[in-house]
Amino acid sequence: MKKTGCKDIKWNDRLIIERMLKNRESKTKIAAYIGVSRASIYNEIHRGMTLQMTPEYEFVKVYCADTAERWYQAHLAVRGMDLKLGNDFAAANYIERMIVEKRYSPAVVAAKMQEERGFSTRLCVNTIYNYIYREDVFLKLKKEHLRYKGRRRNRKSSRPKAARASAGDSIEKRPPEVKERKTFGHWEMDTVVSGKDGRGILLVLAERTTRYEIIVLLPDRTASSVVKALDVLEKKYGRRKFRRTFKTITCDNGSEFADCQGMEHTRYGRGPRTKIYYCHPYSAYERGSNENANGLIRRFFPKGTDFSKVTKKAVRQVQDWMNQYPRKILGWKSAEDMMSIFMSSA
Repeated sequence: MKKTGCKDIKWNDRLIIERMLKNRESKTKIAAYIGVSRASIYNEIHRGMTLQMTPEYEFVKVYCADTAERWYQAHLAVRGMDLKLGNDFAAANYIERMIVEKRYSPAVVAAKMQEERGFSTRLCVNTIYNYIYREDVFLKLKKEHLRYKGRRRNRKSSRPKAARASAGDSIEKRPPEVKERKTFGHWEMDTVVSGKDGRGILLVLAERTTRYEIIVLLPDRTASSVVKALDVLEKKYGRRKFRRTFKTITCDNGSEFADCQGMEHTRYGRGPRTKIYYCHPYSAYERGSNENANGLIRRFFPKGTDFSKVTKKAVRQVQDWMNQYPRKILGWKSAEDMMSIFMSSA
């Protein structure tokens, strides 16, 4: 146990605080371990509180070491710390262009700057966030350009709906290796719907291992339109290649996915083309790739968009952007890069 004294709370201390709070340790015990007063711990927790979403889609307030660190770094900057960017206008313009125009995240920009030559300045992701939140570093780039803003859902306005019975096998029967994301060819499927008066929808398929996305513009939210879309994909890939590429598809229990037999069976006579599994009711977290993809899609097509007025070319451009987007979870490779690797070895 550390001795209590007067000291600044550093990054490693914040990680310890976050872990001890998750283990429900008392503030007194945390203060004694870190070596600061109880008041310092209370102030630190207050600075690092943030909203996070649980798997049950409820927002809860928790202490986050990243949030506290950002506040601390921003506070240092406000106190008069010199900007690391200095007069490196090329780096500043690059950051602004990548986030505002290409819609990259600060994490991706930081990684790209490490890869590319020609920049005299190297910034970590926390520093980029701090500069954005300062709102006096960039000309156009503001915090509104960031993807996550943490909005609270109004639960009083939502009414529980009766769960629809699955049209096929439950996700519980899905092979265990699918959950581990180590085997190629297992997809998640969902829809992104139009605004109140719109008719068209987007059918979104996400491959779980590579995070590769396929987005299909459909005229309506009917089961027959979904089956037709899979028929077109099967024709494009060919029967054998489709079966190797789309081994399983996991979807929810929406009415558009009610024709399980139509989705599973090939358009070329008899026989299967894929296997469909259905998630548990109100368990969108079981299709995490879809949830992430839909969030990215909404950056280009906000809620209220009428997809009957959106062109196939516009949808394809969004699909290409998503598949060419560098991802941390893929070692900063793109889904397109990973898909090429797996398809060449299939």
